[in-house]
Amino acid sequence: MLFIPLWKRIVIWGLCALGILMAMPNLFYERVERHNDAVAAIEAGQDSETLNAQAAGWPSVLPSSLVNLGLDLRGGAHLLAEVQLGDVYATRIDGMWPSVRDELRDLRAQIGTIRRQPSAPDELRVAVSQVEGIQAAYDAVRGLAQPIVSLTGAGQNDIEVAVDGNEIVVTLSEAEKQATDDRTLQQTLEIIRRRVDEVGTREPTIQRQGADRVLIQVPGIGSADELKALIGTTARLTFNPVVGRTNNPDQNPGARNVILPSLDEEGVYYIIDPTPVVSGEDLTDAQPAFGQNGEPVVTFRFNASGARRFGDYTVANVGSPFAIVLDDEVVSAPVIRDAIQTGSGQISGNFTVEESTNLAVLLRAGALPAELSFLEERTIGPELGADSIEAGRLASIVAFAAVLVFMVLSYGFFGVIANVALIMNVALIFGFLSALGATLTLPGIAGIVLTIGMAVDANVLIFERIREELKTARGPARAIELGYEKALSAIIDANITTFITAVILFMLGSGPVRGFAVTLGIGILTSVFTAIFVTRLIIVTWMERRRPKTIVV
Repeated sequence: MLFIPLWKRIVIWGLCALGILMAMPNLFYERVERHNDAVAAIEAGQDSETLNAQAAGWPSVLPSSLVNLGLDLRGGAHLLAEVQLGDVYATRIDGMWPSVRDELRDLRAQIGTIRRQPSAPDELRVAVSQVEGIQAAYDAVRGLAQPIVSLTGAGQNDIEVAVDGNEIVVTLSEAEKQATDDRTLQQTLEIIRRRVDEVGTREPTIQRQGADRVLIQVPGIGSADELKALIGTTARLTFNPVVGRTNNPDQNPGARNVILPSLDEEGVYYIIDPTPVVSGEDLTDAQPAFGQNGEPVVTFRFNASGARRFGDYTVANVGSPFAIVLDDEVVSAPVIRDAIQTGSGQISGNFTVEESTNLAVLLRAGALPAELSFLEERTIGPELGADSIEAGRLASIVAFAAVLVFMVLSYGFFGVIANVALIMNVALIFGFLSALGATLTLPGIAGIVLTIGMAVDANVLIFERIREELKTARGPARAIELGYEKALSAIIDANITTFITAVILFMLGSGPVRGFAVTLGIGILTSVFTAIFVTRLIIVTWMERRRPKTIVV
């Protein structure tokens, strides 16, 4: 006989109620979205009557999670950028010069004087005056090589050292270049994500494509130019020794020194040593603030390593100027009055409040390790997103209505029960997506439409099986019970294979393919739940109340 324990009934209806409750905010999308934005702004320290009114526009006791709309539905910006990995090689090699120089200084008795020679960006050439000591110099520099920490470069060193006449040539090994490429791409993805997250956009798509490219899609942002301005700035901050000051940008700065313009003083240029004392990579925090005279500034704090190096430098160079360099411009060049060993300081300049805030965001997110070249950029207007939403809504309604009509015409009252379960299924899908904070795209809508068509498959199997059992002159209750039992294996087999396909699509796909896989996978889970449990519970409840002698399926 048909029997469902009370605790199972409570669990089934409880899950259905929870799904409907989680999906409900999507019926009031703009209202809930304004509420969420206002709450986030208030938590960030902003406060106004408008924000408070918007925050009160949705009851706080109700769920406020929404299904995020993807780029093709909401509009936004799309960029495809190429990471200039060669810049990273040059920076790595340039950063090795102080270590090589210090190592060779201890061998002056054997190799004489040393001098860095002009070379390609990705190699370091050091000439020695006594060529007979070149082997000793080679051995010393070889001692600087470090093993590569990566799976692909295990057992190999990070640098290769060669001898060319009276010169030592240092280059990165191929294994180290590969490991550097991977690290650079990962760092670039993380920094771009942090910068985008800082401005509060929802569910951006930021992923690697190929060996040196990054795909960035940000829904809700105004234009591709706005997105480029946000992520394309390297915000490279360094603290460099000052060699001199000049008004002539064409003056010879001397060996390896560079001339950089002043950000504040028009027509003033500084000659600096390009090897930094510390860099933005040592920053742990940066915040907009106001200086002693009320002008906007940016305060910063170094990590332990950076604070130690900066402190050691200021102790040894009291009375000398040092340059704060931001993106190849000298923000300021103060004179070191006292040793600075606190690990914190501030950047001042002719900043507006907005400029100081944006600079703090960029510094806090970190410097991009390499320049980005934008190969493709598109701005998708909100009107195109509205058209996509309307097309997706129309497709869903047509599919939904067609399935409802088909089920009623084919199975009568049992078809109505299947339709109730189908409506519940759609509510559960949106409740699940809302709880996950998932992003809905056009392919995702296609996954939902496909799920609507597939959702009734299980009910069709069950109802057809019940029909077969009724032909054997069994009673209605027994026929329904056997119909569910014997159709169960076919339902599980069919949905498991489809779910495996969805998992593979999610693991191997990207962007729109993943969106389709997510909605398809969730739809499979909810459709199995509604077909096996919800429809059975409704039928059992109806049977208990009506106790029909015969049924028509």
